[in-house]
Amino acid sequence: MAATESLNVADLLGQHLESASPDVLRAMVKTFADALMSAEADALCGAGYGERSAERANSRNGYRQREWDTRAGTIELAIPKLRSGSYFPDWLLQHRRRAEQALVSVVATSYLLGVSTRRMEKLVEQLGVKQLSKSQVSEMARHLDAQVEAFRNRPLDAGPYTFVWTDALVIKVREHGRTVNVHALVAVGVNADGGREVLGLDVASDEDGAGWLAFLRSLTARGLSGVRLIISDAHRGLVGAIGAALPGAQWQRCRTHYLRNLLSRVPKSAQPWVATLVRTIFDQPDAIAVSQQFDRVLGTIAEKFPAAAEHLDDARADLLAFTAFPRELWRQIWSNNPQERLNKEIRRRTDVVGIFPNRDAIIRLVGAVLAEQTDEWVEGRRYMGLEILGKARLTSINTDGHDTEIIETTAIAA
Repeated sequence: MAATESLNVADLLGQHLESASPDVLRAMVKTFADALMSAEADALCGAGYGERSAERANSRNGYRQREWDTRAGTIELAIPKLRSGSYFPDWLLQHRRRAEQALVSVVATSYLLGVSTRRMEKLVEQLGVKQLSKSQVSEMARHLDAQVEAFRNRPLDAGPYTFVWTDALVIKVREHGRTVNVHALVAVGVNADGGREVLGLDVASDEDGAGWLAFLRSLTARGLSGVRLIISDAHRGLVGAIGAALPGAQWQRCRTHYLRNLLSRVPKSAQPWVATLVRTIFDQPDAIAVSQQFDRVLGTIAEKFPAAAEHLDDARADLLAFTAFPRELWRQIWSNNPQERLNKEIRRRTDVVGIFPNRDAIIRLVGAVLAEQTDEWVEGRRYMGLEILGKARLTSINTDGHDTEIIETTAIAA
């Protein structure tokens, strides 16, 4: 494309509208983007194209073509070139996605701090970074940190969040000259529109009651309310933290994690038999049938493995909390499997780093991954239908040990 003159966006947009071309949207997007880049290039030069000015600091030198994938289709952009230096519209064409930028930043920071230098150097080269500049890394980190902090501190105003999944991932970090384990606490919820979103992220030294309580209270301070059920593994101190920070919410112990725990209490040869028995509890058509099958399974296991049966009996209320809600939602709320899929995506990125140089680097990378996942969920289909979600907010709760009361959970504020 020849550099003839700065683009006049008004005239060109008018021409596209008059033509009524089938590709008018794509053409308009291209014209608008080209016009903005042209204007920015003129600003860098200190004068418009072909304009004589004492304030001119540079001049234009044609264009280079670049494909830009948009929802309107692939657009061939004309990026202005300068005679001195270079121009690239970072605001329009990101070199990497947000999470990939975070990964580069974390790996580069680790390299600069001398963490596993030989390994980091290889990783950086694999990412396509040939030279590391401290100023470039710092600038990238500041930009990403601002995005992640805005995401982590945003108001949770799309509630009530009827269902919440929580989990903790162990991540290695270097602190005070030692490599230690810290816990990344993550919460995901279903909002009033039936969509999923990541509610929060924090890093705690230990996965104990104090860490969970501080995390849940930070969520309620940002607006988390209407929580009816929290689904998770048996994290130490979590149940007590739920009672303190989210009164009125029940805890559903993940059936998948619990089964692994239960099987460790029976001989290996009997594990397939016990697993099959326990799974039949969750194959029943309604809450009454689930409870009756639980009793039958409990009795059968007690005949051979009384200790395992006692363990199962103790977990009854936590394992069957899902039965208080509509049958259509059971598969989504009786385990932490949805969170496990998110954890795999987080692990895919954190495994590249291995040992993080500090906690800020963990927040930067994991926060960027979670922010991108939330964006994808927003654009995807609803996780739960509005009608069935509305029914879930009207559930029976035990108020005095005997009677039940129907309540609207939108009135429960944390």
